[in-house]
Amino acid sequence: MRPRSVVDYALARRATLADLHAGRVSTTDVCDAHPYLLRAARYHGEASGRRCPVCRGREPLINVTYTYGDELGVSSGRVRATRDLPALARQFSELRVYVVEVCTSCSWNHLIMSFVIGTGRPRVKRTARRRTAEE
Repeated sequence: MRPRSVVDYALARRATLADLHAGRVSTTDVCDAHPYLLRAARYHGEASGRRCPVCRGREPLINVTYTYGDELGVSSGRVRATRDLPALARQFSELRVYVVEVCTSCSWNHLIMSFVIGTGRPRVKRTARRRTAEE
């Protein structure tokens, strides 16, 4: 799997934390994870090994990986395990992947990376079979 169009949001993360430490934003402004994101982190996320930059809690930050793509249909926007990404990259032509870090203690969350995976081949368009009068 070779990710394409990789965007690293480290500078935006650093700016947000600088604003927090300078008092330009409050903890409630940056620790505002949606309940669904917190639930996804608890049950489907993967420990990152890094500590939360806000609360410095004992629990490691959790990475939650979302996949989006027209080819996924109703599964677009679903949380995926990192180990599942290579198989998805072989199966679909283009999927956008977003990785969000989440602290389940204080609700800090920040988009840390996005990238595109897939075969890069044009999508095969399925045509609907027409019904005939005999059917």
